[in-house]
Amino acid sequence: MSKAAELAALIGGQKALGNKNLIINGAATVHQRGNQTASNGSAVYFVDRWNMYHNSGALAANLQQSTVVPSGQGFNNSILVDCTTADSSVGAAEVALLRQIIEGQNLQRLAYGTSGAKSLTISFWVRSTKTGIYVVDIYHADATARTQSHQYTISQADTWEYKTITFSGDTSIAVDNDNAATFYVQWGLSAGSDYTSGTLATTWANKTDANRFVGQVNFFDSTSNNFYLTGIQLEVGEQATPFEHEDFGTTLAKCSRYYTDIVRADNQTAHLVGYVQATTVARFGFHVPMRASPTITETNFNILYAGGSEEAITSVDDIFQDNQFLSFRAVVSGNLTVGQAVALYSAGAASFAFDAEL
Repeated sequence: MSKAAELAALIGGQKALGNKNLIINGAATVHQRGNQTASNGSAVYFVDRWNMYHNSGALAANLQQSTVVPSGQGFNNSILVDCTTADSSVGAAEVALLRQIIEGQNLQRLAYGTSGAKSLTISFWVRSTKTGIYVVDIYHADATARTQSHQYTISQADTWEYKTITFSGDTSIAVDNDNAATFYVQWGLSAGSDYTSGTLATTWANKTDANRFVGQVNFFDSTSNNFYLTGIQLEVGEQATPFEHEDFGTTLAKCSRYYTDIVRADNQTAHLVGYVQATTVARFGFHVPMRASPTITETNFNILYAGGSEEAITSVDDIFQDNQFLSFRAVVSGNLTVGQAVALYSAGAASFAFDAEL
């Protein structure tokens, strides 16, 4: 085959195309929130775009960005789930998942709901103290909930292993073209009998929980267990291709669509100013448009006003927001004069977080 023919075949197979990875931050490089602790009954985000969900009252885990990586693959970071409280007896309805959620408008290339529905291949590096069978599940959350699940095996403890799994295309149900939560790409960590008692759904089917995590080991049976994941790539086609390494700025911009923050160290003025009109009003423009109007969390910022004095913020609410700009009201205890210019001032480590996660 000539060089030109080889290049044409490569492009035709989508192996030379950029932005092939449907997973964001698959190399775990962006970590705006810092390390977190798993919380019962809710999805806890830690490494950007990644969250852990579990509904067990027994287990606990530290969720971290790690520097333990497979050698020679160009990775500097991985996702780490560190079991800190074991759950040796998993309840029937209990499940623990490491996952990333993808919005529908990023999945239109799949042509689901048509005869041309495309296969997907997921590839990743994984390492765990706990060997045995694990399950990767894709949950399609649009009007008719659908799932497809596949097993993989961790053969050696505390050893990096490379896995590839292919998911068939779904000709039955289309993917909504919107910014809502559509695909839940999920790595099982433990699952009770409500999720393991059926027959694994290895082709697309209407959601039946019993068919989703058949054979899944209980990773949380010991506080000695760690689970690492990196180099995660989800791409169109039936063959895994080399991981698409992105520059940090590109990955950060993608992550900032879902979460961004203003963080300052001790006693620094933030680059955000406003004025006093009954209460303090300020306007903030996001670095990239966010997925949706975000929720706001403020920690340890004061208002710095005329004369160099400070007033602690007692509450924050938004008076107008969209996915590009936010005008918010910072309420303080007093001493401000209408018409004064003000600035945010950190009193110790401080942050303003804007969250538009799925």
